[in-house]
Amino acid sequence: MELGIQLRQLRDNCPPVEEGRARGMTRKTAVRGLRALSEASLARIENGELNFRRNVGDLRTLLKRYAVTDEDLIEQLVELNREAPNEDWLTQYRAFMPAGMPHFVGLEAEAREILAYHPTVVYGLLQTEDYARALFEVQRPIEDTTSEFIQRNVNLRMERKRRVLQRDDVRLRIILGEAALRIPVGDDATMRDQYLEIIKLARQDRISVQVLPFKRGYRASSDFTILDLGELPARVQTDNAWGAVSTSDKPRERDRFTRRFNAMVGAAHGLEETIEFLEALTGK
Repeated sequence: MELGIQLRQLRDNCPPVEEGRARGMTRKTAVRGLRALSEASLARIENGELNFRRNVGDLRTLLKRYAVTDEDLIEQLVELNREAPNEDWLTQYRAFMPAGMPHFVGLEAEAREILAYHPTVVYGLLQTEDYARALFEVQRPIEDTTSEFIQRNVNLRMERKRRVLQRDDVRLRIILGEAALRIPVGDDATMRDQYLEIIKLARQDRISVQVLPFKRGYRASSDFTILDLGELPARVQTDNAWGAVSTSDKPRERDRFTRRFNAMVGAAHGLEETIEFLEALTGK
Protein backbone atom coordinates (compact mmCIF):
# COMPACT_ATOMS: atom_id res chain seq x y z
CA MET A 1 0.00 0.00 0.00
CA GLU A 2 2.81 2.40 0.86
CA LEU A 3 4.44 1.73 -2.52
CA GLY A 4 1.12 2.32 -4.31
CA ILE A 5 0.44 5.57 -2.48
CA GLN A 6 3.88 6.94 -3.28
CA LEU A 7 3.66 5.93 -6.95
CA ARG A 8 0.24 7.56 -7.32
CA GLN A 9 1.57 10.78 -5.79
CA LEU A 10 4.63 10.75 -8.09
CA ARG A 11 2.44 10.19 -11.16
CA ASP A 12 -0.01 12.92 -10.17
CA ASN A 13 2.76 15.46 -9.57
CA CYS A 14 5.37 14.69 -12.22
CA PRO A 15 6.15 17.15 -15.06
CA PRO A 16 3.30 17.07 -17.64
CA VAL A 17 3.77 15.29 -20.96
CA GLU A 18 0.17 15.46 -22.17
CA GLU A 19 -1.36 18.54 -23.73
CA GLY A 20 -3.67 20.47 -21.45
CA ARG A 21 -2.31 19.10 -18.16
CA ALA A 22 -0.61 21.41 -15.68
CA ARG A 23 1.15 18.49 -14.02
CA GLY A 24 1.13 14.70 -13.83
CA MET A 25 0.11 12.08 -16.36
CA THR A 26 -2.67 9.52 -16.82
CA ARG A 27 -2.09 5.83 -16.15
CA LYS A 28 -2.58 5.17 -19.85
CA THR A 29 0.37 7.41 -20.69
CA ALA A 30 2.45 6.04 -17.81
CA VAL A 31 2.29 2.42 -19.04
CA ARG A 32 2.62 3.14 -22.76
CA GLY A 33 5.11 0.72 -24.31
CA LEU A 34 5.33 -1.54 -21.22
CA ARG A 35 4.20 -4.99 -22.35
CA ALA A 36 4.01 -6.54 -18.89
CA LEU A 37 2.15 -3.63 -17.30
CA SER A 38 -1.37 -2.57 -18.27
CA GLU A 39 -3.38 0.45 -17.19
CA ALA A 40 -5.56 -1.82 -15.03
CA SER A 41 -2.51 -3.42 -13.41
CA LEU A 42 -1.05 -0.02 -12.55
CA ALA A 43 -4.37 0.94 -10.95
CA ARG A 44 -4.21 -2.19 -8.78
CA ILE A 45 -0.60 -1.43 -7.83
CA GLU A 46 -1.53 2.11 -6.84
CA ASN A 47 -4.38 0.71 -4.74
CA GLY A 48 -1.99 -1.61 -2.92
CA GLU A 49 -3.42 -4.79 -4.43
CA LEU A 50 -0.38 -5.81 -6.49
CA ASN A 51 3.34 -5.22 -6.73
CA PHE A 52 5.69 -5.49 -9.69
CA ARG A 53 6.71 -9.03 -8.74
CA ARG A 54 9.58 -9.95 -11.08
CA ASN A 55 9.16 -6.90 -13.33
CA VAL A 56 11.22 -4.48 -11.25
CA GLY A 57 12.41 -3.00 -14.54
CA ASP A 58 8.90 -1.65 -15.13
CA LEU A 59 9.03 0.05 -11.73
CA ARG A 60 12.34 1.71 -12.61
CA THR A 61 10.94 2.76 -16.02
CA LEU A 62 7.91 4.37 -14.37
CA LEU A 63 10.11 6.25 -11.93
CA LYS A 64 12.19 7.55 -14.84
CA ARG A 65 8.98 8.70 -16.58
CA TYR A 66 7.93 10.40 -13.37
CA ALA A 67 11.27 12.31 -13.43
CA VAL A 68 12.53 10.64 -10.24
CA THR A 69 16.33 10.94 -10.18
CA ASP A 70 17.06 10.57 -6.46
CA GLU A 71 18.85 7.19 -6.22
CA ASP A 72 18.00 6.81 -2.53
CA LEU A 73 14.29 7.24 -3.25
CA ILE A 74 14.48 4.81 -6.17
CA GLU A 75 16.10 2.13 -4.02
CA GLN A 76 13.59 2.78 -1.23
CA LEU A 77 10.70 2.13 -3.64
CA VAL A 78 12.39 -0.95 -5.08
CA GLU A 79 12.76 -2.27 -1.54
CA LEU A 80 9.08 -1.57 -0.82
CA ASN A 81 8.21 -3.61 -3.90
CA ARG A 82 9.71 -6.78 -2.47
CA GLU A 83 7.29 -9.23 -0.89
CA ALA A 84 7.26 -8.81 2.87
CA PRO A 85 8.59 -11.97 4.62
CA ASN A 86 5.55 -12.06 6.91
CA GLU A 87 3.28 -12.61 3.88
CA ASP A 88 5.02 -15.79 2.72
CA TRP A 89 2.56 -17.91 4.71
CA LEU A 90 -0.25 -16.78 2.38
CA THR A 91 1.29 -18.45 -0.67
CA GLN A 92 -0.07 -21.93 0.11
CA TYR A 93 -3.63 -20.57 0.34
CA ARG A 94 -3.81 -18.19 -2.63
CA ALA A 95 -5.28 -20.75 -5.06
CA PHE A 96 -8.21 -21.36 -2.69
CA MET A 97 -9.02 -17.73 -1.97
CA PRO A 98 -11.60 -15.61 -3.84
CA ALA A 99 -10.57 -12.52 -5.77
CA GLY A 100 -9.31 -9.73 -3.55
CA MET A 101 -8.99 -11.86 -0.43
CA PRO A 102 -5.17 -12.28 -0.36
CA HIS A 103 -4.83 -8.49 -0.35
CA PHE A 104 -7.37 -8.13 2.46
CA VAL A 105 -5.80 -10.89 4.59
CA GLY A 106 -2.39 -9.27 4.22
CA LEU A 107 -3.81 -5.94 5.44
CA GLU A 108 -5.77 -7.61 8.26
CA ALA A 109 -2.56 -9.03 9.72
CA GLU A 110 -1.08 -5.50 9.92
CA ALA A 111 -4.13 -3.54 11.13
CA ARG A 112 -3.98 -1.47 14.32
CA GLU A 113 -7.74 -1.75 14.86
CA ILE A 114 -10.40 -3.94 13.25
CA LEU A 115 -14.06 -2.95 13.31
CA ALA A 116 -16.38 -5.63 11.97
CA TYR A 117 -20.08 -6.37 11.70
CA HIS A 118 -21.81 -9.57 10.64
CA PRO A 119 -25.58 -10.00 10.79
CA THR A 120 -25.96 -13.75 10.18
CA VAL A 121 -22.65 -15.58 10.77
CA VAL A 122 -20.10 -15.45 13.59
CA TYR A 123 -17.25 -13.21 12.43
CA GLY A 124 -14.31 -15.20 11.10
CA LEU A 125 -11.72 -14.15 13.70
CA LEU A 126 -14.06 -15.31 16.48
CA GLN A 127 -14.87 -18.72 14.98
CA THR A 128 -13.82 -22.07 16.41
CA GLU A 129 -12.35 -24.65 14.08
CA ASP A 130 -15.45 -26.88 14.35
CA TYR A 131 -17.79 -23.97 13.60
CA ALA A 132 -15.73 -22.92 10.57
CA ARG A 133 -15.65 -26.47 9.22
CA ALA A 134 -19.39 -26.94 9.72
CA LEU A 135 -20.00 -23.64 7.92
CA PHE A 136 -18.03 -24.77 4.87
CA GLU A 137 -19.57 -28.26 4.96
CA VAL A 138 -23.15 -26.99 4.84
CA GLN A 139 -22.22 -24.89 1.79
CA ARG A 140 -20.39 -27.73 0.07
CA PRO A 141 -23.22 -29.27 -2.03
CA ILE A 142 -24.32 -25.81 -3.21
CA GLU A 143 -20.88 -24.37 -3.94
CA ASP A 144 -19.55 -27.71 -5.27
CA THR A 145 -16.35 -27.51 -3.21
CA THR A 146 -13.90 -30.31 -2.36
CA SER A 147 -12.62 -31.70 0.92
CA GLU A 148 -9.24 -30.12 0.18
CA PHE A 149 -10.88 -26.72 -0.40
CA ILE A 150 -12.67 -26.97 2.96
CA GLN A 151 -9.57 -28.04 4.88
CA ARG A 152 -7.41 -25.31 3.33
CA ASN A 153 -9.99 -22.64 4.12
CA VAL A 154 -10.46 -23.84 7.70
CA ASN A 155 -6.67 -23.83 8.16
CA LEU A 156 -6.48 -20.34 6.67
CA ARG A 157 -9.21 -19.03 8.97
CA MET A 158 -7.50 -20.46 12.05
CA GLU A 159 -4.12 -19.08 10.94
CA ARG A 160 -5.63 -15.63 10.37
CA LYS A 161 -7.18 -15.79 13.84
CA ARG A 162 -3.90 -16.84 15.44
CA ARG A 163 -1.86 -14.14 13.72
CA VAL A 164 -4.23 -11.34 14.67
CA LEU A 165 -5.02 -12.41 18.24
CA GLN A 166 -1.42 -13.13 19.21
CA ARG A 167 -0.53 -9.46 18.68
CA ASP A 168 -0.68 -7.08 21.63
CA ASP A 169 -0.90 -3.95 19.46
CA VAL A 170 -4.24 -4.58 17.78
CA ARG A 171 -7.79 -3.90 19.00
CA LEU A 172 -10.91 -5.71 17.77
CA ARG A 173 -14.42 -4.27 17.97
CA ILE A 174 -16.99 -6.75 16.70
CA ILE A 175 -20.77 -6.47 16.40
CA LEU A 176 -22.74 -9.65 15.77
CA GLY A 177 -26.39 -9.67 14.76
CA GLU A 178 -28.51 -11.85 17.05
CA ALA A 179 -29.21 -14.09 14.06
CA ALA A 180 -25.47 -14.89 13.82
CA LEU A 181 -25.76 -16.58 17.22
CA ARG A 182 -29.15 -18.19 16.81
CA ILE A 183 -28.80 -19.73 13.35
CA PRO A 184 -27.46 -23.25 14.07
CA VAL A 185 -24.20 -24.26 12.39
CA GLY A 186 -23.15 -27.85 13.02
CA ASP A 187 -24.50 -29.71 16.04
CA ASP A 188 -25.39 -28.42 19.52
CA ALA A 189 -21.87 -29.07 20.85
CA THR A 190 -20.38 -26.99 18.02
CA MET A 191 -22.64 -24.06 18.83
CA ARG A 192 -22.04 -24.32 22.59
CA ASP A 193 -18.27 -24.34 22.09
CA GLN A 194 -18.61 -21.35 19.78
CA TYR A 195 -20.55 -19.39 22.41
CA LEU A 196 -17.90 -20.21 25.03
CA GLU A 197 -15.12 -19.12 22.66
CA ILE A 198 -16.77 -15.74 22.10
CA ILE A 199 -17.24 -15.29 25.85
CA LYS A 200 -13.54 -16.05 26.42
CA LEU A 201 -12.42 -13.61 23.73
CA ALA A 202 -14.86 -10.89 24.80
CA ARG A 203 -13.29 -10.86 28.26
CA GLN A 204 -9.92 -9.83 26.84
CA ASP A 205 -9.01 -6.17 27.17
CA ARG A 206 -8.25 -5.68 23.47
CA ILE A 207 -11.43 -7.36 22.18
CA SER A 208 -14.91 -5.88 22.31
CA VAL A 209 -17.89 -8.01 21.25
CA GLN A 210 -21.46 -6.73 21.16
CA VAL A 211 -24.68 -8.47 20.15
CA LEU A 212 -27.20 -6.45 18.17
CA PRO A 213 -30.55 -7.89 19.30
CA PHE A 214 -33.74 -8.33 17.33
CA LYS A 215 -35.51 -5.00 17.74
CA ARG A 216 -36.66 -2.03 15.73
CA GLY A 217 -34.00 0.43 14.64
CA TYR A 218 -31.08 0.77 12.30
CA ARG A 219 -28.96 -2.22 11.27
CA ALA A 220 -26.72 -2.63 8.24
CA SER A 221 -28.06 -5.27 5.87
CA SER A 222 -24.67 -6.72 4.89
CA ASP A 223 -21.41 -7.55 6.65
CA PHE A 224 -18.36 -5.30 6.48
CA THR A 225 -14.95 -4.75 8.07
CA ILE A 226 -12.99 -1.53 8.61
CA LEU A 227 -9.21 -1.85 8.96
CA ASP A 228 -7.33 0.97 10.70
CA LEU A 229 -3.82 0.79 9.23
CA GLY A 230 -2.17 3.51 11.27
CA GLU A 231 -0.29 5.96 9.04
CA LEU A 232 -1.77 4.42 5.88
CA PRO A 233 -5.37 5.13 4.82
CA ALA A 234 -7.98 2.94 6.51
CA ARG A 235 -9.69 0.31 4.36
CA VAL A 236 -13.31 -0.85 4.18
CA GLN A 237 -13.91 -4.47 3.11
CA THR A 238 -17.17 -5.98 1.89
CA ASP A 239 -18.07 -9.31 0.28
CA ASN A 240 -20.21 -9.60 -2.82
CA ALA A 241 -22.58 -12.26 -4.10
CA TRP A 242 -19.83 -13.87 -6.21
CA GLY A 243 -17.62 -14.47 -3.20
CA ALA A 244 -15.08 -11.82 -4.14
CA VAL A 245 -13.71 -9.38 -1.60
CA SER A 246 -13.83 -5.64 -2.34
CA THR A 247 -11.85 -2.99 -0.46
CA SER A 248 -11.83 0.80 -0.63
CA ASP A 249 -9.72 3.51 0.97
CA LYS A 250 -11.89 6.37 -0.28
CA PRO A 251 -12.63 8.75 2.63
CA ARG A 252 -16.31 8.97 1.68
CA GLU A 253 -16.72 5.18 1.90
CA ARG A 254 -14.73 4.91 5.14
CA ASP A 255 -16.87 7.61 6.72
CA ARG A 256 -20.11 6.01 5.52
CA PHE A 257 -19.28 2.59 6.96
CA THR A 258 -17.93 4.11 10.17
CA ARG A 259 -21.27 5.89 10.66
CA ARG A 260 -23.03 2.57 10.14
CA PHE A 261 -20.84 0.86 12.72
CA ASN A 262 -21.22 3.63 15.31
CA ALA A 263 -24.99 3.66 14.89
CA MET A 264 -25.11 -0.07 15.69
CA VAL A 265 -22.73 0.28 18.67
CA GLY A 266 -25.33 2.46 20.37
CA ALA A 267 -28.15 -0.02 19.68
CA ALA A 268 -26.25 -3.20 20.60
CA HIS A 269 -25.89 -4.86 24.01
CA GLY A 270 -22.94 -3.72 26.13
CA LEU A 271 -20.14 -6.14 27.12
CA GLU A 272 -21.79 -7.55 30.24
CA GLU A 273 -25.18 -7.88 28.55
CA THR A 274 -23.52 -9.64 25.63
CA ILE A 275 -21.77 -12.13 27.93
CA GLU A 276 -25.03 -12.78 29.79
CA PHE A 277 -26.78 -13.29 26.45
CA LEU A 278 -24.15 -15.82 25.36
CA GLU A 279 -24.19 -17.63 28.69
CA ALA A 280 -27.97 -18.02 28.38
CA LEU A 281 -27.46 -19.59 24.95
CA THR A 282 -25.01 -22.14 26.41
CA GLY A 283 -27.70 -23.24 28.84
CA LYS A 284 -25.86 -22.05 31.96
